[in-house]
Amino acid sequence: MSAPTHLLHASKWRLNLLAAVSAIVMAQGLRADDVEPLLTPACQLFEQYCQECHGGTKHKGDFQIDSLSDDFADRANRERWFTVFEQLKSGEMPPEDEPQPATEEIQAVVDWISERAEKAERAQRAAEGRVVLRRLNRAEYANTLRDLLGVEVDLTDLLPPDTSTTGFDNNADALHTSSYLLRSYLDAAERVLDEAIASRERPYQIKKVFDIKEEKTVQPTGSVYRHLDDGVAIFASWESANIRVTMWNFRSHVRGKYRFRISGYGYQSDSKPVNFHVTAGTLKEVTEERLIDYYAFPADKPTVIEFTEQLEPENRIRIIADGLPALPPKVEEIGADKYTGPGLVIQWVEVEGPLLESWPPPSHRMIFGDLKRERVEGSGEAHSYEVVSAQPLIDAERILREFARRAFRRAVTDDDVQPFLTRVKSRLAGGYTFEQAVRVGLKGILVSPSFLFLPETTELDDYALASRLSYFLWSSMPDETLLDFAAARRLRDPGVLREQVERMLKDPKVAAFTENFTGQWLSLRAIDATSPDQKLYPEYDDILRAALIKEPVLFFDEVLRNDLSVTNFVDSDFTFLNERLARHYGIPGVDGANMRKVAVPPESHRGGVMTMASVLKVTANGTTTSPVLRGAWVLERILGTPPLPPPPNVGAIEPDIRGATTIREQLAKHRTVTSCAKCHREIDPPGFALESFDVIGGWRDHYRAIDDGSRRRGLAVAPSDVLPDGRRFENIDQYKALLLDDKDQLARNLTEKLLTYATGASPMIVDEPEIEAIVGKIREKDYGFRSLIHEVVQSALFQSK
Repeated sequence: MSAPTHLLHASKWRLNLLAAVSAIVMAQGLRADDVEPLLTPACQLFEQYCQECHGGTKHKGDFQIDSLSDDFADRANRERWFTVFEQLKSGEMPPEDEPQPATEEIQAVVDWISERAEKAERAQRAAEGRVVLRRLNRAEYANTLRDLLGVEVDLTDLLPPDTSTTGFDNNADALHTSSYLLRSYLDAAERVLDEAIASRERPYQIKKVFDIKEEKTVQPTGSVYRHLDDGVAIFASWESANIRVTMWNFRSHVRGKYRFRISGYGYQSDSKPVNFHVTAGTLKEVTEERLIDYYAFPADKPTVIEFTEQLEPENRIRIIADGLPALPPKVEEIGADKYTGPGLVIQWVEVEGPLLESWPPPSHRMIFGDLKRERVEGSGEAHSYEVVSAQPLIDAERILREFARRAFRRAVTDDDVQPFLTRVKSRLAGGYTFEQAVRVGLKGILVSPSFLFLPETTELDDYALASRLSYFLWSSMPDETLLDFAAARRLRDPGVLREQVERMLKDPKVAAFTENFTGQWLSLRAIDATSPDQKLYPEYDDILRAALIKEPVLFFDEVLRNDLSVTNFVDSDFTFLNERLARHYGIPGVDGANMRKVAVPPESHRGGVMTMASVLKVTANGTTTSPVLRGAWVLERILGTPPLPPPPNVGAIEPDIRGATTIREQLAKHRTVTSCAKCHREIDPPGFALESFDVIGGWRDHYRAIDDGSRRRGLAVAPSDVLPDGRRFENIDQYKALLLDDKDQLARNLTEKLLTYATGASPMIVDEPEIEAIVGKIREKDYGFRSLIHEVVQSALFQSK
């Protein structure tokens, strides 16, 4: 009688694995007798407990034992073993309704996998390092061009967004290069050089005050404007009906920075400030405009607000009142002159720009120095200029050498410069002018691998360390100070490195770290991925959206600047609010549009990032909340213990907007499925703790529901649950307190996230001792976040490939 199919496959798998291990063991000089003991933990457990479901041609859970081998040097195979590792370690497998191995058996297999994975990772680290060759991502590329040439040019239409893996879009494994991308880099280089090189006369600069009541800037529809002695009052916020004040008599003729000053006040507003926002764009379509910011004028007190904005050619600005009726009926009925409701008065707008330090601008001199410009005759352009040289080859070599040094972020050799100089010589011989020929060399540098990729070998030299540090904290190239320390080979000195980190953290360019790290760590880039249902959540508007985006960024800056404990990310006694966001949170005493640090009352249930409206919005859809989504987010982003992917063919929960059943009742079905139950015991508790917050981050005791198109109060929220270790909580405040019992895990998670972001690759199993050492050091410093940044930079993980 032949053996059952699953036993035949078991024997086949065991023989394959035995053969693979035999080859490895014999290559290491071990005896053949040593092979069998090595295989015993995995083989015995798989044959006895796993083979029937995961062997043969019919296997459950999209996992087949035959796909495993003992070649842990193969990354794909190693990842499959890690899946086995996590399933066994977490207790997910074998299922509860199947025979269970002894704890010792499971631990033996877990140790077996861990040991072999660590050996493979050490070998890989020795041979090729932890991080593969890493390309600049889109943000890093744009910032590098800005700092290299001193110009700000929008390149988003040319360069596609990068893929995000391991939570960040600067992961080396995902930053691929294609012929399409190289073509885009050529176009981007052309655009940036056009902006940097002064090929025209000094642009006309405007500095003018536009008196709103005299200039033809008011474009009314209906009688919603009242002309006053000192300005024009607006009584509506209906944007689509041209109810706005628009700077039609101004437009930016050239790209550059422009300074604006706007004077106005709240009118007939019962001593309350009146909000407004300013947008910029061509104004052909409202959807094409970008928000500059939200502001507020106090009642009856003329006030001036000022801002500087980078504008593209042919841009204008638009001033739009907020919080006023869309189209007040009484205005239409009785006319604006007799209307007694609130309004916004705009008195005047002053425009100055483009703001220029000198001409030719610094960007031009950074390339050509003091070389003379001459008017080009017969060019067909009235004011065209080109750089000329009496000794073109000497000047070209000097220009390319200095430009390459800064672009490549290291010292350059003759061999580095020669290919680009050869191109310049060829173009000069072909009749190109000096400037045209040099442009060819500059473009070549801007698309070369030494510019597009970070020079990270197995051991980082000082120049590579300078780049890693600057792209970590600035998302841009090193400045001259960093390059000077690298040239002197002093950057690895711990004292010098600490001083440089402090200097960089005080530089305005550190805003890129705040924006890019928080935007991805907290998923804030997905803030507009869903739109709240207006029937269920009519209070959500653009003013609230703008405020909730700012809150986590300002909060992150505060924690970083003052070296506050990383536990503040879980719970804190402060946050940053303006009047609109404070009203959303039910926190009194905050007036005006400006964001400011505010003490969080205990009864508000706020504090930390989990209870910020921005995070609560990105972890929900526009209609309902999901404890699964929010719970998985907390496990991955806050605790660093991401749940395993759901089993295949497990249906999603359909939202019940009628409010007939609670989400807890719906999830109960998943907890009855054996393959789902254990994961849901991990995921559901943090998700239920956050159920007291709706899809836009507002506090709730009851769900909102819709019946026959009308909104009503739904079933009561039940935010209590039990952690897998048996500890119970009743609400989000108690849940946060339980998380704070393990401060080390919070610090460990952030350490791993920072290392992943800083180096472009996730830490490996072999890196665990060094991560623990970092956690131990900041434990002694009250888990300070700024201290954590320092310890990450000082670590061998940061300073090596």
